[in-house]
Amino acid sequence: MVGVKNKQVVLKEYVSGLPKESNFQLVEGSIELKVPEGSNQILLKNLYLSCDPYQRIMMSKTDVSKFGAYTLGAPIHGYGVAKVVESGHPDYKKGDLVWGYVIWEEYSLVPSTQIHFKIENTDVPLSYYTGILGMPGMTAYAGFYEIGSPKKEDRVFISAASGAVGQLVGQFAKHLGCYVVGSAGSKEKVDLLKNKLGFDEAFNYKEEPDLDAALKRYFPEGIDLYFENVGGKTLDAVLLNMRIHGRIPVCGMISQYNLDRPEGITNLAQIILRRIRMQGFSVHDHYHLYPKFLEFILPLIKQGKMIYVEDVVEGLENGPAALVGLYTGRNFGKQVVVIARE
Repeated sequence: MVGVKNKQVVLKEYVSGLPKESNFQLVEGSIELKVPEGSNQILLKNLYLSCDPYQRIMMSKTDVSKFGAYTLGAPIHGYGVAKVVESGHPDYKKGDLVWGYVIWEEYSLVPSTQIHFKIENTDVPLSYYTGILGMPGMTAYAGFYEIGSPKKEDRVFISAASGAVGQLVGQFAKHLGCYVVGSAGSKEKVDLLKNKLGFDEAFNYKEEPDLDAALKRYFPEGIDLYFENVGGKTLDAVLLNMRIHGRIPVCGMISQYNLDRPEGITNLAQIILRRIRMQGFSVHDHYHLYPKFLEFILPLIKQGKMIYVEDVVEGLENGPAALVGLYTGRNFGKQVVVIARE
């Protein structure tokens, strides 16, 4: 058996309010590059890690997500891309590239059930499997097409529109022939939405003292489909601006994750008055659509008809700063941490 050093990012203390880099610690352990005989586990060399807003929920002592709270003193986990070093499962062999649920460390021994898909197409950047070709891409696809029931010429609003999911939803909507407006938190992100990603309009929500008035400015006839990533005051204002029979796929509520007491919503009666369909969803219920999704998205990427913006940092030691930056909007596009490039 060969033992090697194995750097890990561990949770040092549970988080209250905004996460800080000091909540995490880089430690050095060791791991044997061997799969236990008779097991169906997979030994992975982790290559790319995905930083995602839902991870904030798991940093709290009481976690309501399906993944379970992070354990103090143990490595955190999330989505990533990895290479198989050794396999105890017949579906995987040494050298296979995979994406799924991995651990924030250099090498991981994981159950085969944590691997979602083998990566067959490698003529696109591998990092894309943390984003446009991974969980965020599937989230955007399922949320927009399956939950949102979009129609040509729909009026579509997307919050957190420059993020990993929002930037895709906006482009999907434009390809369908919708009018698309996004909100983001800086002038640079607004410029990205309008000038690079093809949104019809975009605005900086931090510069809008009255979100209701802002939405009426961009949607004088109301909103048909709102892709919800933010919650709180944005959702409250949107409810006043939905059209009859509007749809709201609820993907996330990042404005609420760092609050000890979530904000109340005062305009819920609009759901009744406007006959709005508002539905939460989890990407895990839609992974059976992944082959169909790849058939849809890969040609668009290769033809240059889909643009994907990544914010890439190098080194596991920079992972905590990258993850924490999500919650202050420091990232510009999909946040990715590179551990190794194969």
